[in-house]
Amino acid sequence: MRRTAACLGAAAVALALAGAAPSPVHVNGGRLKDLLLGLAQFGQNPEGGVTRVGFSREDQAARDWLIERMKEAGLEVRVDPAANIHGRRAGTEPALPAILFGSHIDSVPKGGNFDGDVGSMGALEVMWTLKDEKAAPRHPFEMVVWSNEEGVHYGKGVFGSRMAARGPDAGELEATDEDGVALAEWLRRYGLDPARIGEARLDPGRVASYIELHIEQGGVLDRGGVQIGVVQGIVGIDRYHVTLEGFANHAGTTPMAERRDALVAAARLILAVREEVMARPGRQVGNVGYVQVSPGAPNVVPGLVRLPVELRDLRRDVIDDMAGRVRARAEAIAKEAGVAFTMERYANDEPALTDPGLQDLIEASARAAGYSTLRLPSGAGHDAQSLGRAGIPIGMIFVPSKGGISHSPRERTEWDDVTRGAEVLYRVLRELDKR
Repeated sequence: MRRTAACLGAAAVALALAGAAPSPVHVNGGRLKDLLLGLAQFGQNPEGGVTRVGFSREDQAARDWLIERMKEAGLEVRVDPAANIHGRRAGTEPALPAILFGSHIDSVPKGGNFDGDVGSMGALEVMWTLKDEKAAPRHPFEMVVWSNEEGVHYGKGVFGSRMAARGPDAGELEATDEDGVALAEWLRRYGLDPARIGEARLDPGRVASYIELHIEQGGVLDRGGVQIGVVQGIVGIDRYHVTLEGFANHAGTTPMAERRDALVAAARLILAVREEVMARPGRQVGNVGYVQVSPGAPNVVPGLVRLPVELRDLRRDVIDDMAGRVRARAEAIAKEAGVAFTMERYANDEPALTDPGLQDLIEASARAAGYSTLRLPSGAGHDAQSLGRAGIPIGMIFVPSKGGISHSPRERTEWDDVTRGAEVLYRVLRELDKR
């Protein structure tokens, strides 16, 4: 079982599973709910959500609690040098590559109790179910809880899965936070040796596939009344620093026609970003998240504006085309306004397509359980993206987010939907193990 699409005979498997009569649910939804509520104690806030930023005291306490729960489920637990928590159930054929699945438990500030948590606790519930059944899978089954996926602390996301896929960026472990504490020091606080970070790397030859259960974080499934999302891929994300420099002058004595107003140019550029992104059919998106204006006084013509432009899509050529169009519009706006313009890319995450065979298997498994499905892209980044770019076949299962709300205390997924997601994960893993 080296590569799933080839080994599954995707179309045949999909048809066979989809044609089967729905069978009883295997996972224990009540136990899964208890796991999620137990995890929600760590970093809970008055608004009803949680603040459990990666590499924090709250995160550390939650990890200690989780490790104990994983041991109770009969797993062999280890923490790699990148702070990823691995829980392994041995297979009867140890030479076979492992089947990996999991997510993360860190949050954004004042986030919710479902983002990442559903995938991590869902993975643990699958392991509990296997223990209850006294199951003996052929492949090693390994759940992984990745560290600092959100990247709020130290500013770079999917930390743990990136370390597993390719290792740190130059100077990343030496970066310091607002308290002057280096990332390497936080690894030491977790009882790890940052000098051994390379040992967190996965060997793609020893991994059959990676499956991640996650809430959608958007409203497509909820609006459509669809129970399971089959993720086609994870979008690429490009971010640009844009600077518009005009001339700061007295707002009372400078005639309107003579102003080199950087903020006016920025306002036009923000609208241009929206127009260029919406100029084609598709699910591509763009965003300008903030504006920094200098000197920032009511009686001074703004002389300098800095802003970020973010562009996302499942296709690299679409992202590049949008960036080119935005740049051309910005140059024209800057010339007309008499301001200088620069646009420099400072971050990019390449798109990661999910494995077609795994898409078919997830869809067929959901339908065999009697659940409705929809194929859709993920507009948010996920740990699966890191593994996909490392050459490991990836699949993702989405469950609905009520109202499309996420990264908020109001984030919510119905408990029945959480159970359905874990059930599909269970069925996919058991079917993969047969192939």
